[in-house]
Amino acid sequence: MEKRQLVRVLSQKDVVSLAFGAMIGWGWVVLAGDWIAEAGSVGSIFAFLIGGLMVVFVGLTYAELVSAMPKVGGEQIYTLRALGPRYSFVASWGIALGYISVVAFEAVALPTVVDYLFPNYRAVYLWTVAGYDVTLTWALVGVVGAIVITVVNYLGIRPAAVFQGICTLLLALVGVLLIFGSFNGGEPEYFRPFFVNGLDGLLTVLVMTPFLFVGFDVIPQAAEEMKIPSRMIGILLVYSVLLAVIWYIVVIVAVGLGLHPGSLGNVELATADALAALMGHPLFGKILVLGGIAGILTSWNAFFIGGSRILYAMAEWGMLPGWFAKLHPKYKTPSNAILLIGVLSVIAPLFGREMLVWLVDAGGVNIVLSYFLVAVSFLVLRKKEPEMPRPFRAGKGPFVGIVAVILSLFIGVLYLPGMPAALIWPYEWVIVLCWWLFGIYMLLRMPTRLESPEQHFPG
Repeated sequence: MEKRQLVRVLSQKDVVSLAFGAMIGWGWVVLAGDWIAEAGSVGSIFAFLIGGLMVVFVGLTYAELVSAMPKVGGEQIYTLRALGPRYSFVASWGIALGYISVVAFEAVALPTVVDYLFPNYRAVYLWTVAGYDVTLTWALVGVVGAIVITVVNYLGIRPAAVFQGICTLLLALVGVLLIFGSFNGGEPEYFRPFFVNGLDGLLTVLVMTPFLFVGFDVIPQAAEEMKIPSRMIGILLVYSVLLAVIWYIVVIVAVGLGLHPGSLGNVELATADALAALMGHPLFGKILVLGGIAGILTSWNAFFIGGSRILYAMAEWGMLPGWFAKLHPKYKTPSNAILLIGVLSVIAPLFGREMLVWLVDAGGVNIVLSYFLVAVSFLVLRKKEPEMPRPFRAGKGPFVGIVAVILSLFIGVLYLPGMPAALIWPYEWVIVLCWWLFGIYMLLRMPTRLESPEQHFPG
């Protein structure tokens, strides 16, 4: 294999903003009121603590593996070494759909958010997709955003990291305002009732949490572009998950103290309304919406990085056509992979909102599949290669890996028919089926040289 030319420029701050920004999208702006209405203020906090703990166990397996193998591709490398090329393709193909679907959805989320800042800006009807009316002005916002994100990523990992850092700072500012407002303008009596609907309410919120924490896994994808010690990569991954847990709890506390429980069902943007109430001026609601846009951009940018790197890594190992493995001679980015994802995100707004929601849900179950295979790889490598250098170790025994496997299976079950996060029939199941039919075709074309992964990992 030729020596890779990815440049190592990402600092510790870059890594944290990459993972944290990936996990903080737009959901915290619109869903916080629903969380409290379903489970109560303290019940919602408990749900996120439990959900965060679940994700931490999966994150710990990633942390150990990325510190041992800080290579671009993440899941692809770990499963290749532990389970072989077939399972490696499955994990990589699954996470690729997950990343690309989020990138496409953010191109739809951006124009949707603009509705809140500039009501009635939609004009020039184009067509209707799945009951959603697409207008020219609405689609153009998403198209322009997609072009900007694509150009930033094309020009190098450094510009993408700077962009991520700026947007993350805006998120941090909103977080400070939420904390300050909670202490100074909060109404303690609004925080009651602490629990609503008992265990059912807590479980209703709990099933949402794994999907709100998706994004820490982009760290392994950019591992070869980090200029930090391998052990620190694993530490920062876990640290980022903990930061996300704290973020969601801060949001719940602010909404719980800022809005009367009886009004939660009558507001579209509970978190924005709560901050406006806490600070005593509607301007702060607008500022929070800007923070929500920053969350969209950080998630969009991070998953763009993750998606382009997994396609690049798969091509580099012969799982996809070599066209995807091309690095730009000047910017040292996987330019062809970036351009493909960029084209998909540019056309995404033209399909409206509903179709993109289906795509994201279909991508979600594939991400969980990859989580499961990574957790299994963690256990296999612990047994098969106990002496492999592990700068960051997730405990001495297999406990962390066993829990991660169980939790991944639990999350995966939630997508089955009759469960809270069940995929919609037939739309979302058709997307999954088509993706994997094409994946099987690519798998059958995969070179036989990958049948012996040991040749790529001597010793």
